[in-house]
Amino acid sequence: MLNLIIFGPPGAGKGTQSEKLLSKYQLQHISTGDLLRAERSAGTELGNQANEYISKGELVPDTVVIGMVKNFMLSHPEAGGFIFDGFPRTTPQADALDVMLKEFQTGISIVLGLEVDEDELVKRLLLRGQSSGRADDQDESTIRNRFQEYQNKTLPLQGYYQSQGKYHGVNGIGEVEDIFGALCAHIDSL
Repeated sequence: MLNLIIFGPPGAGKGTQSEKLLSKYQLQHISTGDLLRAERSAGTELGNQANEYISKGELVPDTVVIGMVKNFMLSHPEAGGFIFDGFPRTTPQADALDVMLKEFQTGISIVLGLEVDEDELVKRLLLRGQSSGRADDQDESTIRNRFQEYQNKTLPLQGYYQSQGKYHGVNGIGEVEDIFGALCAHIDSL
């Protein structure tokens, strides 16, 4: 089973590359944001638990998110693997994901890090903000704040996965197809 994490700051191209990887490797896409919305709208036990936290303006605990990921995996027993999008974001989440995946007798196969410098990300996100209308992509200080949050909270995962020999950095600047080729080369070398 191929389980991969696309890793990188906002605007690095994770969504673009995930779409291409899903198609090529016939994987299932796990977006924790999508799972959260689906569980809440379906009124599941986990969705109701999440609502309790969200209604108070609190973050949904990792145990609830891991439960949603587990339910998604259980509902796709035919999957040859999964792309994790937006999860894990912290080392405790990565630990919890590793424990849960062991229940499925699998683990994270590879972590692909799209590496793009901050000024390039700001430029990309401002352009995306003009075309998409996303308010969070239209203000440079907001974008730089998101990048700082990523640096402080999520970037430590790079070291976590490097220590397991699973992290592979890829230059996220260039043509989409060239970046895709570099990502595939890492996957195909497994």
